[in-house]
Amino acid sequence: MVCGRCISSIFLRATKRLQLNHVVVGRNCLTRRFHHPNPQFLAYYFHNNRSVFNRYIGMMVDTGSMSTRAGPSVDMVSQQKDDDSTPSGFITGGWKSEDEKLSCGFSSFRGKRVTMEDFYDIKTSIIDGRSVCLFGIFDGHGGSRAAEYLKDHLFENLMKHPKFLTDTKLAISETYQQTDAAFLDSEKDNFRDDGSTASTAVLVDNHLYVANVGDSRTVISTAGKAIALSEDHKPNRSDERKRIENAGGVVMWAGTWRVGGVLAMSRAFGNRMLKPFVVAEPEIQDQVIDENTEVLVLASDGVWDVVQNEDAVSLARAEDAAEVAARKLTEAAFNRGSADNITCIVVRFNHEKRHPANPDKAGPASSQQK
Repeated sequence: MVCGRCISSIFLRATKRLQLNHVVVGRNCLTRRFHHPNPQFLAYYFHNNRSVFNRYIGMMVDTGSMSTRAGPSVDMVSQQKDDDSTPSGFITGGWKSEDEKLSCGFSSFRGKRVTMEDFYDIKTSIIDGRSVCLFGIFDGHGGSRAAEYLKDHLFENLMKHPKFLTDTKLAISETYQQTDAAFLDSEKDNFRDDGSTASTAVLVDNHLYVANVGDSRTVISTAGKAIALSEDHKPNRSDERKRIENAGGVVMWAGTWRVGGVLAMSRAFGNRMLKPFVVAEPEIQDQVIDENTEVLVLASDGVWDVVQNEDAVSLARAEDAAEVAARKLTEAAFNRGSADNITCIVVRFNHEKRHPANPDKAGPASSQQK
């Protein structure tokens, strides 16, 4: 949390000392003095746009048609909601392939937050005779518009990329950044600065690509071992801090390390006022799915703040039904004190299933718990 006294100190001292090209932050936040190479950046945030700064602090104190190559869409994955009259109720659901070799479950819960800014997306398709499954978690901050935009557009854009099947990593990287630019353009007339993480898994036949922007996370279980396939984008990561400072930005302590003293992650979609320091370029890992691959867990930081990677994988492996595993994981996060929105997807690889394969056609599962 960021206390009001610290915020006042950040603002007052910054505006007084801009002409000296440095800022001294209150002792409860950051005790060292540093030189900032771009005083116009600080002036923009702490002087000319104080209302924007205050709005940012308020939201951060807690931390298209289908391509002709793609198969037709089918109905949304089945969902269940505990109580339609309860805005904080769970949304849960699941899907499985016809041969039952692949299944997934999802669960989303507003939790203790006043609003829900998490979205998720699940799609399956046949493209040029190849089976494609896409899973995504989008955790919004400062509003839900960026996360909702990603749910509506990111995977659609990716499947339209001309090199989606021939150079999937390049297609993912370019699509992430192009979608970010498109979102910013769509919001150019709005006095808003929504942002969102994106942690996605793209399965093309038996080849898995995991791409991440922000502090949502994807973890896989291989032979019983939990392996993180993404690394959280935090401003105090040495490589991220160097990138930000080389671009003329600054990383400051304000309850936690933040870009410009505002955003507690170093990469995100949206966040126009923190460009070019906060970028939407994804980090991508890929691997082949084999008989040792058991489950894949994607989740927003509402899970990872209170649940260790090993615990999440252990819980997911203990349930035969991916939908049950996803629901129990969100419940576990809430019971352990998560104060954030909580959303996860659990994917199970059922290698023992040997029925004739007839993969499902394209099928989106996209939603938000209101």
